[in-house]
Amino acid sequence: MHRTTRLSLMAAALSCTMSTPLLAQDVTLPADELAAMRAQLAAMNARIDQLEGELAATKAEAAEAGQVVDAPAPAADSEPVSTLAKSDGWSFKPRGRLMFDAGFTNAPDSTGASDGFGNEVRRARLGASGDMPGGFGYKFEVDFAGNEISVADAILSYENGPIEIAIGQHNNFQSLEELTSSLHTTFIERAAFTDAFGFERRLGASITYARGDVLAQAGVFTDNLEDTDSKNRGADARIVFMPKAGDTQLHFGGSFHYNDLDDPAAQLRYRQRPLVHFTSQRFIDTRSMGADSETGYGLEAAAIAGRFHAAAEGYWQSVDMPGVADDPTFFGGYVEAGLFLTDDTRGYKGGKFDRTKPSSPVGEGGIGSVQFTLRYDHLNLNDAGILGGRQAGYFAALVWKPTDYTALMLNYGRLQYKDAILPTASGDTSYGVDAIGMRAQIDF
Repeated sequence: MHRTTRLSLMAAALSCTMSTPLLAQDVTLPADELAAMRAQLAAMNARIDQLEGELAATKAEAAEAGQVVDAPAPAADSEPVSTLAKSDGWSFKPRGRLMFDAGFTNAPDSTGASDGFGNEVRRARLGASGDMPGGFGYKFEVDFAGNEISVADAILSYENGPIEIAIGQHNNFQSLEELTSSLHTTFIERAAFTDAFGFERRLGASITYARGDVLAQAGVFTDNLEDTDSKNRGADARIVFMPKAGDTQLHFGGSFHYNDLDDPAAQLRYRQRPLVHFTSQRFIDTRSMGADSETGYGLEAAAIAGRFHAAAEGYWQSVDMPGVADDPTFFGGYVEAGLFLTDDTRGYKGGKFDRTKPSSPVGEGGIGSVQFTLRYDHLNLNDAGILGGRQAGYFAALVWKPTDYTALMLNYGRLQYKDAILPTASGDTSYGVDAIGMRAQIDF
């Protein structure tokens, strides 16, 4: 029963009681006071009737417009911004993220490398996602970072039971690290091989099957929306087995990538920064290579057990070069282990790492979550006559999440190089570079 209805009945009952003959009352009230109280109750009843009428009119208008008025309260793990939903199957949810990075890099002076302080707006995305009638959905995000506008995701999807079909610009299926959102990684930049080998969103069509502990993904892709004039076309596939052993979440996966460049003048170039993105300086670089196609194979493994998590990946990228007897194969990979210093755990969902939600966030009597992670990151761009250099990274990260949707991150990296493309004054190409990166991020 509505609260207003209960109030009306109570008021009516009280009014009846006060109109009972005075002999039935325990206290005798003067006639003028009794009349005043009856007048007040009559005014209250009139106001309650008015409010009930206004509420009924509001519901009628909303129902005519097709909006859901008495929607259930959001679940505890729902996103921070409410979804605007209609009864005909449409929904609209705004989304966005802002990441600001700053820090330092330090290289041997005699290399002439560009180092020192750097900062940037790493990502500044706005967009929306939602559902459409018939099992369809959409997602669209635009990134305004770097003084330019670029489309991140532009996806139309259809879901039916364990099957989801997606068309548009979206991630192809390379690597646990690459598919984990930048909001949920433990370092401010992903593993070196994901950037060096050119992993990016591409325009294409894909299908995903997810049931129980098995996830299978496959798709055909062209190029990024910013490079639609290229003739690239390829295929990607990934399979994941994600069982639980007691309270421990396990993850095992493998992926395949093929990209046909279909252009006699096509070239590939693999290179990488020292941990942080705000520097444009690279110390390893294959330089441009004539190529017909590229083929990649990846392996993934991870585990989450309470406050502890571990992950490891290896990835082999081969380049089919015209006119050479031996095609080069380059390798990248990492292994990491992390521990929460608070009573929290790393999120996992759908074959990738997900949002960490502090058990005691700031504002609710807690300090949020604090996580410490160590990583060894390896990238080898030397093979078959290509001398691009080798990079061994020793990284540490401290991540503080005051709330579900805010984070402050501090990273340190020591990069050891061999066959670096920038020699010192004495001709040495084996040396170390230090990098410190800090990030403040918020999303909705």
